[in-house]
Amino acid sequence: MFKPIVPLVAGITLSALAVASGAEARQFNRSASVSGADGHGYSRSRQASRQSGNVSASRNLQTNDGRGINSSRTRTYADGNYSAGATHRLNDGRSFGRSLDVNRNEDGSTSYTGSRTGLDGETHTISGTLDRDAGK
Repeated sequence: MFKPIVPLVAGITLSALAVASGAEARQFNRSASVSGADGHGYSRSRQASRQSGNVSASRNLQTNDGRGINSSRTRTYADGNYSAGATHRLNDGRSFGRSLDVNRNEDGSTSYTGSRTGLDGETHTISGTLDRDAGK
């Protein structure tokens, strides 16, 4: 009963080792489809990529009745600056998401800007600067 699983697990492990062998870049891809009774079911996929200082990922989920969501996320870090964001889009055209940027300034302070957009399209933003000596 378990014998067919062993080659599958070995194949997945070897694939993961082959992808992860690069010191800089790594990638991940996975997809699945499920069908149930009366035509119910879904398809989904996931992808992720990592390079030095950068990470990105996306997901897609679609149901057999036409509903679904497509999401993407990114994150970047370099030279004391950090940036991250996510966007989610529904099949009906509505979307929502968030973003964050944090920057180290030459004087030692840190500036940030963050925003969030809801399904209604309304965006809320925060921003500011933190002094280097703020916690003392």
